Amino acid sequence: MRGLVQELSGRIRTAVREGLNQVGSRYEAGTAKGGDAEFPVDVLAERAAWDFLRERGEPVAVYTESEGLRTIGRAPGHVLIIDPIDGTRGAAADLEMACVSIAAAPFSEAPVIGDIRYAMLQEIKTGNWLYADADGTGIESGGYPVPVPRLSATTDPGRMFWSLEFNGHPAELMTGAYGHLIDASANTGGVYVFNSASFSISRIITGQMDAYVDIGNRLLRDRPETEADFRRVGHGSVLHLFPYDIAASVYLAERAGVVITDAYGKPLHDTLLLDIGPLNQRSCIAACTPRLHAALIDSIRW
Repeated sequence: MRGLVQELSGRIRTAVREGLNQVGSRYEAGTAKGGDAEFPVDVLAERAAWDFLRERGEPVAVYTESEGLRTIGRAPGHVLIIDPIDGTRGAAADLEMACVSIAAAPFSEAPVIGDIRYAMLQEIKTGNWLYADADGTGIESGGYPVPVPRLSATTDPGRMFWSLEFNGHPAELMTGAYGHLIDASANTGGVYVFNSASFSISRIITGQMDAYVDIGNRLLRDRPETEADFRRVGHGSVLHLFPYDIAASVYLAERAGVVITDAYGKPLHDTLLLDIGPLNQRSCIAACTPRLHAALIDSIRW
């Protein structure tokens, strides 16, 4: 499984890098099963993943963003949770903030994030990668100029470098909840929108960022009357964190020592891997230190 996950990641990345100039880079038409916009490069990456796995012929279940659950062979032992490009907009613009995300768990009727045994993130532009599995003792990496994990020790929200999410999230509602944190940290820290949960969380592992915040799902759960606003900016769909967005990055982050929970401060382990419905979508707050994580939950204006 280790070899399969790593080779699959490399195949997807190569296909995207080689094909990026051969497909339209900007959105044209189409949506993934969860309702997110599907770019031509997404189709390319999905095809590369499926073609590779069919060539290998190993009996596995496969869940991808656009196609949902499919199986190869009989009696698959594992299910692969694949987001071929987490950060499609970054990939389409040939920026760094896009990753291949692959997690693997024993196949069952209702696997959850807590069942994951293998995880891989690979940056599409640079090729840098992070990998961990249940057989190892920590995180393996390649391509980074310094050893990782390399978590920072930041505890002050006013000095944090952090990323946040706007895709499918009403901007006015978001800034009402954490606009004061943007104001406090934009000058003495840094505020970024990467549009990729995997890239955002992995930047905490590499020490480049201190925190990541995606609170849309908690706001919707706490205030159901906001659903119309979320569906308006999601073009009819609720677009919060899908399991495939965070499956690999949660596994890697926990092994790196990152404090990562939903926006209520609860572990993400019970998140179903094969369910993308609004009730199984998630929020996320990740931070380099427990103190910063607690400060974020306490200071956001829920």
